[in-house]
Formats: sequence, structure tokens, C-alpha cells
Amino acid sequence: MKNELYIASLGCILLLPACGQKNYEKPNIVFILADDLGYGDVSFLNPDSKIPTPNIDRIARTGVTFTDAHSSSAVSTPTRYGLLTGRYSWRSEMKSGVLNGYSEALIPESRKTIAQMLREVGYNTACIGKWHLGWKWNNIEKGNDSVDFSKPITDGPTERGFDYFFGISASLDMPPYVYVENDMPTSMPDRITTGNNISYGNPGYDGSMWREGPTGSDFFHIECTPEFFRRAGKYIEEKAREKQPYFLYLALSSPHTPILPTDEFKGKSGINPYADFVMMVDAEVGKLLDIIEGTGESENTIIVFTSDNGTAPWADIKTLKSKGHMTSYIFRGYKADLYEGGHRIPCFVSWPARIRKPHVVGQTICLNDLYATFAAVTGYKIADNEAEDSYNLLPALLKPGYRKIIREATVHQSVNGNLAIRKGDWKLLMTPGSGGWSFPRPGREEEGLPPVQLFNMKDDPSEQKDLQAEYPEIVKELTELLKKYIEDGRSTPGIPQKNEGEFPAKLRFWE
Repeated sequence: MKNELYIASLGCILLLPACGQKNYEKPNIVFILADDLGYGDVSFLNPDSKIPTPNIDRIARTGVTFTDAHSSSAVSTPTRYGLLTGRYSWRSEMKSGVLNGYSEALIPESRKTIAQMLREVGYNTACIGKWHLGWKWNNIEKGNDSVDFSKPITDGPTERGFDYFFGISASLDMPPYVYVENDMPTSMPDRITTGNNISYGNPGYDGSMWREGPTGSDFFHIECTPEFFRRAGKYIEEKAREKQPYFLYLALSSPHTPILPTDEFKGKSGINPYADFVMMVDAEVGKLLDIIEGTGESENTIIVFTSDNGTAPWADIKTLKSKGHMTSYIFRGYKADLYEGGHRIPCFVSWPARIRKPHVVGQTICLNDLYATFAAVTGYKIADNEAEDSYNLLPALLKPGYRKIIREATVHQSVNGNLAIRKGDWKLLMTPGSGGWSFPRPGREEEGLPPVQLFNMKDDPSEQKDLQAEYPEIVKELTELLKKYIEDGRSTPGIPQKNEGEFPAKLRFWE
């Protein structure tokens, strides 16, 4: 690949058009979203990593490196909402938590998605993998047990901008375990399955459990990741023959639980099943890269690899640490938390044809920003009631050394719905603790702690020294900015918009 660069540092690598180039064919876009992959799990970002990821590193070795990339939430559903709509999920009806496999659609028909936007400018669009944004199963009004899997779903991906869909309703540990292709389940359930009898968090849990539920006759959990990649490769080859630009959103169910490396990868890392599973995902990424190169269109294909949040505790953090592997790298916390380990993510993008000088960008970015960035790449004009929290990153991408701040501030969200705001070096958490699953957890562990936390991310990226008492003026400034973002219904410049739903009392920090 051209413009090869190796930078063993933090961040997100992105390749986009070189400065001054205006006329070019619309690039294909392959967006790979891993599930619960930690920042430190990618060897390119973590010089002390004990998990080799040579194929993900292939994407990282060329391009623009962002050193401060984040998902919009520390858990799955809200991050996916933000990615596909360019809008913070806490503006929707859902203020905390995630959906389950039977939940109805979170994104209303009136809300445009990145797939609809790209389809309007000539793209064929596909979603393969984990949806986790809700849809309507047939007959669901009578309860989960009454779903008629012989009938089509409604309010799913094909009604939110995707020309093709193959995947599952939610996480791989959430029933029902049935593949859906476009709007139809591919099989009827013929059994009720669960992984093992060891509960989450109990000693001896190896990550292989999933919740009990109906399972399609053609559905086997261990085959899910390879099947998603196989379908993705087939789609890419088909669209390359048709010579139509395409957007493929490949939303993996891995390395999220259940942690199920195939026989080829069991024990391969020498660490634990989670590390084996990460290596398996990396190998599948390598196969997909080879397919893209085989189409002859790799030069003008944007490839994004990133994660929806940090690593979950079920990865067996204790064993990883004992082997010298820090899945969150130098950062505090894990999935679900407001601390950096919850939402600071690996994020790599390549586009060999359009970058001439690889460089590093130290600005804070968010996955929401890909909406506005792809709109700029394709010449689409964003409306006032669309992508309200998405910033166009092209100025920083196209001009090495670009110093004007693009994203004024970034809002983070925990599983509990607590918010934090980051502006420049300062990060303010509107909660006494993690807001998630790490100590101090919401409730008794927070007793006696200050109501907010303030960290200087430049001096203290591991968030060890709370400075809220020393800098009350910074606390006030960031609190007022966060309140403004909430009241305006947007964080980007433009006409104020409305949020949906009311914040519950526990989240109303301004009262």
C-alpha cells in the first residue's frame, strides 16, 4: 500500500482526499465496528500488547492518526445510534442502558441515518451483523414467547436506509438467536439454548455463556463471526462487479460475549479465550482486506475499523493483567464507565488513493463525526434537523498541522446514563463515580464522594487526581456548556432542535 506509515501511538487512523483534489469517483466505504474491543487490544496502539493484531495493523499503517478517538457511549446501543444518526443517543427516548433482542426500534422513521444519506448520493448500502437498535417482531404484542418467526420483521435496517441486511437483532448473548436476511428470519427456532450454567461475574466464568432463548435451526453461536465476514466478502465482490459505490456497515458481534474462538484459535494467544477471540477477529479482518484488494478497488475504498466501546469485565481482566496485557492500555475503567477505558476506542481508517502525506491529529473526535465527514466526502448537504452532534473532520484530515479546533467539546455517556463533558484538556464527570461497572459504582460505593469529578487529561490521562475542588471555575464552565448542549438539542452550530423524552431525576445534574 502507498504512503506507508507506522506510528505506535494512541488513536484513530484515517485516510481521506489529498488537499486540492476536487473531482474523483465516490469511494466505497467499508465500516467495521468491533464489539467490546479494548483500546489496548490492538497491537498498533499498545506497544506492550500481548495480543498480536497484524491485520488490523495493516489498516493502521497508512493514514492520518487521531490520538483521542471516542465512541459516543460506553455501551452498545447508544453508540450505534450515534454512529448511524450523528446524534447523541441521550437525546432520544432512551436515556440509559441498552436494548434487548425483542426491543422495538429506537430510531424513528423521521430520523435520517448515514445509510439513507449515502443512498441519496448514489450508494448501495448494506448492514451485516449485529443491529441492536430495535425492530418489530411479528406478533410481539402478545409477548416474547408469541413471536411468529415465519413472518417478516418491520422497522428494521431495510426501513432505515439499508438496501441489504443480514444479521441478528441484538448482542450474541441476547435471545432470540435467529438470523434475519432483509426482513425475514432465515429459519424457525427448533431448540432453546444457553451457553453454560456459570453466571456473569461468578468465579470460573469463561465468557462462553449466553442467555437462554429460542434458537434458529441454522443458527450456531460459534459460527456467527465467520458467517458475518463471509457475507461481507460476498457483498463486496458482488458490488465490485456491478461498479456501484457501496457502503458496508459490518457490525460484528465479537469479541463481545459469548467468547467463542473456533478450534483453530483456541489457546493460540497463550493468555485466555478472550485474547484468542481477538486474534480470530483479526484473522477475519485480514481475509476481508484480501478480498477488497482482489476486487481491484482497494485504492478508492475507505476502510474503517473501530469499536463501539471498551472491553467488558467478562474478558477476564485479571488473567489479561497477569500476563502483562492491559486491555484499556494506560486508561482507567472498562466498558460501561465514564472513565476513558469505557469509551476511548481504537479507530483506524484507510483510503490509499486520496492521502499524500500521512500525519497525526491530536484533536478529540467521536464516532458521531463520521456522518458529517462522509457527507463532506460525497458532497451531501446536512439539514438543520440532521446529525446535530456530528462534526466534519475533513479540514484536519486534508491539511497536516491543521490547528483550528473542529469539535468544541465532546459528551460521554455511561451505561447508567450519567454524562461527562470533555473540552480541550479538561474532562468533567457529572457523577461521584464511574457511572458504570467499575469502582466506585453507582450507589453505596459513591457515598461521601464529591458530586462531580474533574480531570486534566493532558497531565493525568489515567484519571487518578480529581481536581474539582481546585478549579471550581472550570467545573462551572463545563457544567454550563453541557447544560447548553442539552437545552439546544445539538452541540454543532445551527438552529436549536428538540430532544425526545425527559431526563430522569437521577440524571438532572442541573437541579
